[in-house]
Amino acid sequence: MDSIKFSSLQDLYNRIKPALRSKVKELKLDNKKYISEEDIFKYLSETKWANANNLTLDEMVDDILYLDNDKIDSFVQDKIIKNKIDALKEKDEIYGNNN
Repeated sequence: MDSIKFSSLQDLYNRIKPALRSKVKELKLDNKKYISEEDIFKYLSETKWANANNLTLDEMVDDILYLDNDKIDSFVQDKIIKNKIDALKEKDEIYGNNN
């Protein structure tokens, strides 16, 4: 079977978007309504796919569909907490609070 080539990361993202949408729907049923398609893509890009070689489209779709809901939930919650901490630090720098 010929391998599929993507002209850009956006092209790849668009190709796997149906799987991402499906996973988001599953997560909503699991009461994790704040997790987006982008969150799932970023998580897998940074963890599972970062060091992968010759990754196929079907492997990526499987990774999305069989992603552990608790792992993506922890990733997103950690990201939310980090963003809040960064915002507080920035606020302190702006207003000169050093507490």
